[in-house]
Amino acid sequence: MNRDAQDIYSRPGHLVRRLQQIAVAIFMEETAEFDVTPVQYSALLAVRNHPGIDQTSLMKIIAFDRSTIGDVVKRLENKRLIRRATSDADRRTKILSITPSGRHLLSTVKKAVDAAQDKIVAPLSREERREFMRMMHKLVQLNNDHSRVPMQLSEWPKRETPQVPLK
Repeated sequence: MNRDAQDIYSRPGHLVRRLQQIAVAIFMEETAEFDVTPVQYSALLAVRNHPGIDQTSLMKIIAFDRSTIGDVVKRLENKRLIRRATSDADRRTKILSITPSGRHLLSTVKKAVDAAQDKIVAPLSREERREFMRMMHKLVQLNNDHSRVPMQLSEWPKRETPQVPLK
């Protein structure tokens, strides 16, 4: 084994970062016609799933920092996929809601997003996919507090079956 392979390519951090790069590239390739990034997709999905969510809560449930969420929300608003409104309860708080265009995008992009997820794990066998997803869930959950922006869910999703095709 050469020195680079030992020093770099055998490290979990490098492999996780590299897999993230690959996952983003696959997502962007599969969803190119929809002009949406993985972060925008996650935010839009969370706004749909949590009507009336505020930006701070959105930041906590999808685990992105304040400035990233601010930029993402601004882009989604500029694309007319979400609306921001001032909260009646606290004028400093912005409440987010999905627009009909946002709902339409989520329904039309779903097939491409699913294809991207399939492609990411396609090289693995059915059993390897199941085990890979189980281990990723475990690592993310147990290491969550080490993140710069820990995900803050009232309850962690418990998945016996990974949400990837086990073909």
